[in-house]
Amino acid sequence: QVQLVESGGGLVQAGGSLRLSCAASARTFSIYRLAWFRQAPGKEREFVATINRSGDSTYYGDSMKGRFTISRDNAKNTVYLQMNSLKPEDTAVYYCAATPGPWGIEVNNYNYWGQGTQVTVSS
Repeated sequence: QVQLVESGGGLVQAGGSLRLSCAASARTFSIYRLAWFRQAPGKEREFVATINRSGDSTYYGDSMKGRFTISRDNAKNTVYLQMNSLKPEDTAVYYCAATPGPWGIEVNNYNYWGQGTQVTVSS
């Protein structure tokens, strides 16, 4: 089974940048499709970005396009989320997710989840 551990969250001012990392325990990391989701208090978990197995195809939620970049390093069993031009609306717990199945942007499409890392953007 896959275990995922996020890191890199913290407090940043609006307009700043953060890079989140998600380290996976699986040695077969490259077979999994990866995604980032986020959840603010009292709100539904929201799709952020996803990346295919080889890392050559990505897809982003509407509010993330042009600001966030997802990437992966299969040799390091790690997926990243580079976040630029951060806004207070980006404040949330960010979760890494994985699935051996087909591509998807729904929470139910992913069966492995990390514990989350808090990102707080101040105005």
